[in-house]
Amino acid sequence: MLWLAFKYLVTAALVVAVSELAKRSDRLGALLAALPLVTTLTLIWLHVEDQPRSTIANHAWFTFWYVLPTLPMFLLFPWLLGRAGFWGALGLSAVVTMGSFALTVLVLRRFGVDLL
Repeated sequence: MLWLAFKYLVTAALVVAVSELAKRSDRLGALLAALPLVTTLTLIWLHVEDQPRSTIANHAWFTFWYVLPTLPMFLLFPWLLGRAGFWGALGLSAVVTMGSFALTVLVLRRFGVDLL
């Protein structure tokens, strides 16, 4: 139980650090947010908890493919922000991201990569 609390604390501290840094410097906050820190922490947690190498490797492999369909959101959201407001831009970006996920799953399935 203590280990789980430690994991939550470290992971939450990371998210708060990104948020606080972004208030002071949009560029540095974005840089920190763009780093695969959560994935790196997840890989560390899996390793420390003696998960099989195949599980750790699969996590990294699938994370790569899941990142790709999120990329259009980072271009669309700033463009929509001035046109649709924060919540509208966020909602529309989420819808586009879901569509991108569906498209990515369909395309990659043709190449033998099964994401779902």
